[in-house]
Amino acid sequence: MDVEALSAIDDLPFVVRTDAPPEHSLEVELPFLQTMLTSFKVVPLVVGDTRPQGVALVLRRLWEGMETLIVVSSDLSHYHSYESARRLDLATAAAIEQGNWASLGPDQACGCLAVAGLLVETERRGLKAQRLALCNSGDTAGSRDQVVGYGAWLFGPTAS
Repeated sequence: MDVEALSAIDDLPFVVRTDAPPEHSLEVELPFLQTMLTSFKVVPLVVGDTRPQGVALVLRRLWEGMETLIVVSSDLSHYHSYESARRLDLATAAAIEQGNWASLGPDQACGCLAVAGLLVETERRGLKAQRLALCNSGDTAGSRDQVVGYGAWLFGPTAS
């Protein structure tokens, strides 16, 4: 845990520290990070009911440079048919790739506020999303009757 980094956001009135167990996505992210990185410190954040600009401010304060890895985790659409989910998730992917954070809502991604906040900050930094993958649970496991959408993006400098 990067306790020093946490002090950079302590003065923000919408940031609340808690000893509550972390959100379940950390259980998925940590093993991946431990496998891919030799050493790292982590600042787990849960975005509750806040504005994307608040999320962007938190990221701005924590994002020191190219050595900083920001991981935002969110499912996309939930419990639609396979084809409906594909249409919805393609539209969400387009919004992410265009930086259209204002169009994201809970129907597009359960973590829409975290994703929107990331988009606000990446736009400020001149970074653009590059899609790495887009699929749903019907592609990976189980029935196609009710699926959950997934996507992965990498952010980097925009072309001049």
